Amino acid sequence: MEQDARIFVAGHRGLVGGAIVRRLAKEGFQNLITRTHGELDLTRQDAVEAFFAEEKPDYVFLAAAKVGGIVANDSYSGEFIRDNLMIQTNVIDAAYRNGVKKLVFLGSTCIYPKFAEQPMREDALLTGKLEPTNSAYAVAKIAGIEMCQAYAKQYGFNSLCLMPTNLYGPGDNFDLEKSHVIPALMRKAHEAKVRGDASMTVWGTGTPRREFLHVDDMADATLYCMQHVDGSTGELLNVGVGREMTIRELVETVCEVVGFDGELIFDTTKPDGTPRKLVDVGRLSELGWTARIPFREGLAETYRWYIETGSALAD
Repeated sequence: MEQDARIFVAGHRGLVGGAIVRRLAKEGFQNLITRTHGELDLTRQDAVEAFFAEEKPDYVFLAAAKVGGIVANDSYSGEFIRDNLMIQTNVIDAAYRNGVKKLVFLGSTCIYPKFAEQPMREDALLTGKLEPTNSAYAVAKIAGIEMCQAYAKQYGFNSLCLMPTNLYGPGDNFDLEKSHVIPALMRKAHEAKVRGDASMTVWGTGTPRREFLHVDDMADATLYCMQHVDGSTGELLNVGVGREMTIRELVETVCEVVGFDGELIFDTTKPDGTPRKLVDVGRLSELGWTARIPFREGLAETYRWYIETGSALAD
């Protein structure tokens, strides 16, 4: 990727998009193109086509998406499938039609079947039923993968599809109804500590196992793949750390970092979601990239950001 290339980061205000912008700036890329939702509604085909025709970006990081945790995915499934299908369809097609050299499409490991063999390899895609609570979002992302690969096959469009495991880090959403598990737990633990609560209730049994990747590692992987991995087939790649923990272990670690020492109560009447979700990162490792940021260190950094900035944005 040329140092003076015109680079469009779609979704630059989101968790991943923000980290990608920070990383690009750190590496000296100054010709960055960004738009807020108010400036460019990516669900509007005419607006997206006009934007690409005018700006003519050389490279595109497609990090824009409607995202959320179990509650949001289950409660707003119609919005999740509609908005994500429109965003990715408009951006991928306009990128191809306007001569973009390469596009990286970012998805999620929820594309894999609920009971996929662990750790989940890229070839597990479409081999079984999805987790019902986030199937609408997953189907949209699967369609994006298929579109990238179809455009690569028919038109020779250069693209990569990166599927990150659960992400966390500075810039995350701490809304209790719409956030992912780490920011939701961190906010709950912080508020319980501030109130002096004797206990904190957590959804589910605590037994599901999850893998977590710091968003700065994700940004590093994304830039690495854009620069070093062939996208001529629309290749699908997992991005993760290759290690997992139980939700109970996660909650206990978050509470230690936050400083909440009350009792933990697991509400077993609430859903657990997928029992286990660990990705096989062998393919990306073979291509030369591995995660670097230790989990507890990343949690502590995220909590510092929340206290300094995020807590003011959470309400």
